[in-house]
Amino acid sequence: MIRSVITLVFFIATITNILGQDSIKLKSQVRKTIDELKDFVALPNDALNPEDIDNNIIWLRNKFNARGFNTSILETEGLPLFFAALPMDDAKPTILFYMHFDGQSVDASKWNQKNPYVLELMSNKEGQWQKESFDALDTDINYDWRLFGRSTSDDKGPIVMFLNTIDLLKENGVTLPFNVKVILDSEEEKSSAPLPKAVKTYRELLEADFLVINDGPVHASGRPTVVYGCRGITTLSLTAFGPIHPQHSGHYGNYAPNPGFILSKLLASFKDDAGRVIIPGYYDGIVLDEDTQTILKSVPDNDTEIRERLQFNSADKVGAFYQESLQYPSLNIRGLGSGWVGAEARTIVPALATVELDLRLVPESDGNRLKKLVKDFIRDQGFYVTDTVPTKEERLKHEKVIMVTEGSVTDAFRTDLSDPYGNHIVNTLKDTFEQDVVQIRIMGGTVPIAPFVNELQIPAFLVPLVNPDNNQHSPNENLKIGQIAYGIQAFYALLSTPMN
Repeated sequence: MIRSVITLVFFIATITNILGQDSIKLKSQVRKTIDELKDFVALPNDALNPEDIDNNIIWLRNKFNARGFNTSILETEGLPLFFAALPMDDAKPTILFYMHFDGQSVDASKWNQKNPYVLELMSNKEGQWQKESFDALDTDINYDWRLFGRSTSDDKGPIVMFLNTIDLLKENGVTLPFNVKVILDSEEEKSSAPLPKAVKTYRELLEADFLVINDGPVHASGRPTVVYGCRGITTLSLTAFGPIHPQHSGHYGNYAPNPGFILSKLLASFKDDAGRVIIPGYYDGIVLDEDTQTILKSVPDNDTEIRERLQFNSADKVGAFYQESLQYPSLNIRGLGSGWVGAEARTIVPALATVELDLRLVPESDGNRLKKLVKDFIRDQGFYVTDTVPTKEERLKHEKVIMVTEGSVTDAFRTDLSDPYGNHIVNTLKDTFEQDVVQIRIMGGTVPIAPFVNELQIPAFLVPLVNPDNNQHSPNENLKIGQIAYGIQAFYALLSTPMN
């Protein structure tokens, strides 16, 4: 026991000496990471465009092969996955890392730069972002500056941090105490529909002792963060119908039913004034005991600061505080449309009104069951529910008609907070950064990890690396340079610190 403790202390001390926040070696590797990320971001990666994905896979294969990885392109029912592994040693435990290299589509007109796929370096001067020359990084690295471009933070940045950590480990002659496998997703931003079947197909190749996901931001406090689960997701699209074509509101405004009012009344019936879903059975199975409440309250959130940052007066009362609210499935309006608005508004009775809903899931809730509850609730209010555009006969026969289109289900997952691999990750990060680690039971977002957990029967942990204000999925996505240093340090510690 004493020997193992001394060994662990030695490893942590070595990491700290080699990769102190201001060390020359770390800053040099950060600079190399920025250059490599610049090249990677330059490759468009919209998952809706298969050619984009092919180009990124070629880049990845070259980069991982150059670091001594054996690589494979794993074909799926959709776009291929990318797999890489270092030579295996059966005596060592195996870490499987999951990241993704696809990105959200871009609307360049909404960005503060001409081309979101051309990395730009920015400094903040009196609250305004100002473009800087990359040559400025040759003399010193300012950790407060940021890199702007699509997928800098979600999720190309962490991939390049990983690659550069491998370079440092080799340069320092470190013998890894783990086997290392990497699986990179090409359709994460569009729900990773082929992933469950692919994990079954390639089960033997993906076998590992535990899974580490490097996606998403660290906690708003900036402290090292470990997340033990994430919510799943499914979607519903609801369309209400009025006249077959838009009609003049003066002629038919008091006569033809308005689908906007029909739909808005239906939506208002889904929740009470406190924001809680009142569809019977929606929250069934959720039990938060005293130990769970203690874990949730240990997260250093400040609900007042969250409200101030998001600029609203009062939070919904699904949970008593932010972390508690994430333990329940949600029912969210993500888009709502009918007729025309703004300068294009017209004096018409619209022909239809559509709402797009997302339902975030927790392990206790089944996505297909929740969708059925919603549809049953709609029927109970007198609606005729169809999954196709209604015919003339259906429109004339039924007073209230709604078309429902269902999306696929990505399941939630959650690992027990007492898991020994989780304890190892937490202790390693705590010792490396000399800070208490924020431990989050389940995060609000969705990463398609349940297929790995269910098929491989292994625990999974999110170790996020990027800044919380990174604008992921939005215009002006960015990565704080200091988070590159953090990511390299975190990867270095996780890859080089043996299990106690």
